[in-house]
Amino acid sequence: MIPFPTERLDAILARHDIVTAQLASGEGEPDTVVQLSRELSDLDPVVAAIRLYRSALENLAGVEALIDEPGTDSDMRALAAEEKPEAQAHLEAAHRELQLLLLPKDAADEKSAILEVRAGTGGDEAALFAGDLFRMYAKYAESKGWRVEVISESEGTVGGFREVVAEVKGRGVFARLKFESGAHRVQRVPNTETQGRIHTSAATVAVLPEAEEVDIHVNDADLKIDTMRAQGAGGQHVNKTESAIRITHLPTGIVVFVQEERSQHKNRARAMALLRARLYEAERTAKDSARAADRKAQVGSGDRSERIRTYNFPQGRVTDHRINLTLYKLEEVMAGTALDEVVDALITEHQAELLAAEGMA
Repeated sequence: MIPFPTERLDAILARHDIVTAQLASGEGEPDTVVQLSRELSDLDPVVAAIRLYRSALENLAGVEALIDEPGTDSDMRALAAEEKPEAQAHLEAAHRELQLLLLPKDAADEKSAILEVRAGTGGDEAALFAGDLFRMYAKYAESKGWRVEVISESEGTVGGFREVVAEVKGRGVFARLKFESGAHRVQRVPNTETQGRIHTSAATVAVLPEAEEVDIHVNDADLKIDTMRAQGAGGQHVNKTESAIRITHLPTGIVVFVQEERSQHKNRARAMALLRARLYEAERTAKDSARAADRKAQVGSGDRSERIRTYNFPQGRVTDHRINLTLYKLEEVMAGTALDEVVDALITEHQAELLAAEGMA
């Protein structure tokens, strides 16, 4: 167990004091206050872990001092010797917790997210599978107390979705869902299959951190906004009001289209939220050379051969190929109740990679 540099921990505590004082003063621009509040929210658990770590360090040092002190009577030395393993265990646990908290943070982890699910190869069965995946995430979100709001959807001809885009609102949504991005493959016998043959199809998932105005500024002059009548089913208003909104971001060519609400104002607000999320993700991608240059790399082409996870219905099996994890809990995963087991394993693996990169593993 490598001790943490005292200077690093002292610097974090000092920064925590500065941020706390600045917020307590009530001064500063609104954007600055928001940023400081977020920073304090990030620092609070780290500071608590530092204090716990130093307390455990002092406790172990005190126990060892009793054992090593020549003047300690035999009963006290024996008692200290009994306490030492527990004190060491507490220190190791505190060290591990602080170690994880000091890992490089993804600034978007605490954000809500935009969830996009699209049918890949496989025709109608792919659309049905995309619908199953979206319901899985919706149920998982419900179990976490998150709110899911559909931004746009395009239904498949026999059910499911060719494409569905939704906001998932809640704290820490992106941290839990970001590893879901990629191609998902399903192996099962379709209801229309009379010979009982197993078919393979795919759907792609993209999870983008939801950006707020403070995260990314959109210049109105860079936008081309078109209003039009909503398309498809939706009641009489479809043919009477121009409530659908299409926004084109001219510098990047990104286009978003929303028609779910009757209100043009609500559709515009949702379209702007979706646009900010896509611009924010593009900015994150540009800053991180390890990520692909465009969003297509996040989900691949939707081809059957490209996949991060396979859902095998005949065997009741879910396999995440990135970490070689197999669970025979297909029904529970699709119901959202066992998805945490996959997510937790992915996060643990990611933390292990970060620790190795930082030389702390």
